[in-house]
Amino acid sequence: MRYLALLFFFFPLVSTAQKLKKADKLIVNNLKTHISFLADDKLEGRRAGTLGEKAASDYITEEFNKAGLLAKGENESFLQAFEINEGRFISSSSHCIIDGNDLELTKEYFPLTSCPNQSLEATAAVALQESGAPWFFDLRELLEQNKENPHFDLDDAIKTKAEAIKKKGATALFLYNSSSIDDGLTFQSKAKPAPFVIPVIYISKAAKEKYLKDETATLDIKLKVLVEEKKRFGHNVAGYIDNHAATTVVLGAHYDHLGYNEDHNSLYSGTDIQIHNGADDNASGTAALIEMGKMLKESKFKDNNYLLIAFSGEELGLYGSKYFTEHPTIDLSTVTYMINMDMVGRLNDSTHGLTIGGYGTSPAWGEELSTKDKFFTIKFDSSGAGPSDHTSFYRKDIPVLFFFTGLHSDYHKPSDDADKINYTGELQVLKYIYKVIETNNQKGKLAFTKTREMTIGKTSFKVTLGIMPDYTFSGAGVRVDGVSEGKTAQRVGIKTGDVLVQLGDHKFTDVQTYMEALGKFKKGDTTTVKLKRGTEDLSFDIVF
Repeated sequence: MRYLALLFFFFPLVSTAQKLKKADKLIVNNLKTHISFLADDKLEGRRAGTLGEKAASDYITEEFNKAGLLAKGENESFLQAFEINEGRFISSSSHCIIDGNDLELTKEYFPLTSCPNQSLEATAAVALQESGAPWFFDLRELLEQNKENPHFDLDDAIKTKAEAIKKKGATALFLYNSSSIDDGLTFQSKAKPAPFVIPVIYISKAAKEKYLKDETATLDIKLKVLVEEKKRFGHNVAGYIDNHAATTVVLGAHYDHLGYNEDHNSLYSGTDIQIHNGADDNASGTAALIEMGKMLKESKFKDNNYLLIAFSGEELGLYGSKYFTEHPTIDLSTVTYMINMDMVGRLNDSTHGLTIGGYGTSPAWGEELSTKDKFFTIKFDSSGAGPSDHTSFYRKDIPVLFFFTGLHSDYHKPSDDADKINYTGELQVLKYIYKVIETNNQKGKLAFTKTREMTIGKTSFKVTLGIMPDYTFSGAGVRVDGVSEGKTAQRVGIKTGDVLVQLGDHKFTDVQTYMEALGKFKKGDTTTVKLKRGTEDLSFDIVF
């Protein structure tokens, strides 16, 4: 762009490897220091809600504080905590004792995912079905009758069975499978179905033969089911430059990464457990955020306030940025635009390729930004929605820009280390962003425009419904976080906030099972989508 020559720092027009001036060297050295710390093995991959994340947030807090930024988290601190629901787990205090034999959890028995928390002591026989006692049920006949039925849902059948025997006085349902057909039943920790009306316990074949062989014998049963939610807390780090202006610029970067791949987001194909340090993703953006805070604090750009936020939980589905936009520590109506820096550390020295997303979210970007640049080869993406934290702000009708130096072979792998960062290349990205901020210093609040929706991630789906799932939703189903313009969902009247629960015959309880259901359809198929809107149950006929 024509104004790059006016940078307050010298902006090189040749290779990033050329000799740097003293001010530039200082920034490069600072970037190295930040990324080396954040991507060190000691932080164990900065998984949200871990000690590694805490070490990183402590570091960012200290840097914000040293730069003179004001705390803008919660309770007069730099931190803003948010909840991460890890799903449910079976408490070790649960037990299933049959005639004094304490069955081994998961190996010999387990409660089904929908099992309510309950305790009971009773006598019962496998062959008898008496009121006030547990009942036993062999899945064999049910599985054999439906082995050719593509619409058969075993979970639904079990739920129906439990409801029916509850009306007849059964206090629990013990299931076993004597057939050769795999029932596929497991305790699904991430699923969020509605609870059964009575406890439903699965007994393994070996345990059935060992403890329930005599089906006429009276059994002494002691059962305790305790399924609990497992939660941890992530933390955003927010620093503020108060220029007593009417408008505020938000700058963000996520600082969390994949840890040891506990959340199964890695692209690493090896079998040994390794730390994912995430030097580019996104220690690079976090380091740039820290340095930008220093630069803006010392700048003469006083017509906006500046809020700098290091988000956590991005790798889980934009947890931190979504939480912030739902629980902002400033008035979001004053935000003129948001800039997001995610993976800005691997600029290619040959191509100088820089992708800028969000180009279509304000007419201002079209007036200011150009693909013709003396240093970068710039590619614009108009969409305000994408696989990073700017999406959360775009969904609040705030103009955004997303800076990204491109994917590489180390993405989401243990090999994304600090020694592969192009530090002088990242310096140039930082300067470019600084100039964007300078250009908009006196423009007031920028106009916002909606854009097309970007498809996040690579999928093998032949169809799309045209919704953005809310990955932070902890209820049963998939809550709609956004609806794409002109897509199926918008055409039939699906709205943001609706909770989808079923596509055709395929029920789902979370994003993963929703995607599995979506994968069963192809273009031209007709089906029905069922959802909850507040207290209403609605159904829409759709054509993919």
